[in-house]
Amino acid sequence: MTAFSTRCSRKLSLFAALAALWFLLAAPVVAYADGIEVKNTALTAADDDFVLQAEFGITLTPTLEDALNKGVSLYFLLEFELIRPRWYWFNDKVISTQQQYRLSYNALTRQYRIGVGNLYQNFGTLAEALEVMSRVRRREEIEPGVIRKDTTYTAALRLRLDVSRMPKPFQISALGSREWNIGTDWHRWTVTP
Repeated sequence: MTAFSTRCSRKLSLFAALAALWFLLAAPVVAYADGIEVKNTALTAADDDFVLQAEFGITLTPTLEDALNKGVSLYFLLEFELIRPRWYWFNDKVISTQQQYRLSYNALTRQYRIGVGNLYQNFGTLAEALEVMSRVRRREEIEPGVIRKDTTYTAALRLRLDVSRMPKPFQISALGSREWNIGTDWHRWTVTP
């Protein structure tokens, strides 16, 4: 009887250890909610050009927020492509644009700052700065005759943290870390002018 109870207790302890290990491995995946997600996208015609509208949900990881508050600027890259699918050859990339955002914190004034090109805007809180950065509305200039009215196009959009613009020690830290690499996958939708 003691041999049977010893085997049962070993199996129960092994089962308990495996269950604990599973909970430890599964917990970070379930609890991880930081990053960038695409909420809405649209490409609408305006005069001879198109207006790209997008809304993102941006949440910084604690590591990124700590680095930002210590003076490290974070660069985000918005990439947009308009593709004409072709059955007989590779797809034709009609438009390919990039927009860079620079998010920084000034400890002296205690303000967050977003820079797009030569334009800057200051904010009192990080939530306000991320709210403004999460809404994209920009005009895409297209040469006349490039877009055909009867053709269906595929639009693709993504927003990601550009780790290559960070200081070198942070680039090394970001190589295998999920906390330094936040961004969306390519979000695609169909556009018919």
